[in-house]
Amino acid sequence: MQVIYEDNHIIAVNKAGGEVVQSDKTGDETILDIVKQYLKEKYDKPGNVFLGLPHRLDRPTTGVLVLAKTGKVLPRLNKLFQTRDEVKKTYWAVVDKRPEKHTETLTHYLVKNQEKNRSYAYTEKRPGSKLASLTYRHVASIDNYHLLEIELHTGRHHQIRVQLRQLKLYIKGDIKYGFPRPNADKSIHLHARRIDLMHPVKNEMITIIADPPDDVVWNEFMKLFRGNKFSPVNPV
Repeated sequence: MQVIYEDNHIIAVNKAGGEVVQSDKTGDETILDIVKQYLKEKYDKPGNVFLGLPHRLDRPTTGVLVLAKTGKVLPRLNKLFQTRDEVKKTYWAVVDKRPEKHTETLTHYLVKNQEKNRSYAYTEKRPGSKLASLTYRHVASIDNYHLLEIELHTGRHHQIRVQLRQLKLYIKGDIKYGFPRPNADKSIHLHARRIDLMHPVKNEMITIIADPPDDVVWNEFMKLFRGNKFSPVNPV
């Protein structure tokens, strides 16, 4: 676990692939458990440590995860992430093909299948469907892979994964949505790169950025990024 931002009110970590945010049927230790223990030890806190979860990341996804350190702050963060008025999420996705369009806004209606834990995208509204919208931009390519920067306009179950699938763009390692083989560590190359949000107490915009994991493909793209060979939508 890597802490990338902390103050008296919130803490943000760079989630690793395979780490589970909340308890599931595997019974594996969760990010909440790990961060609670970190806070307990760092501040020598007796008893239980409060930690609230205003948003989530899929288990195989990496990147910025923001948590509330107090019960007062949690409902404010919940509202921010639900309304999306003063929070902006930017993702990086490594896909197997270069998209036909340099940039495009995708709009679908998603239906979640609870039993299969996957979502399906449709061009027209269906019973139980939810509107999903994102904008992607192609920012870089290496030999076999292409990097997209994605701004989410809604937050739906597996949204980026299923919407890119509609363009026959498959995220590296994501066998659930069409990539032919898994990554060795069971992660996928989908990374929550950046969150811009209105601080729930200070009432000022803050930016939290997480570097992608240390692997061959991500490292190649980071070389281009650090060498100014591509320009992200939200430059740092």
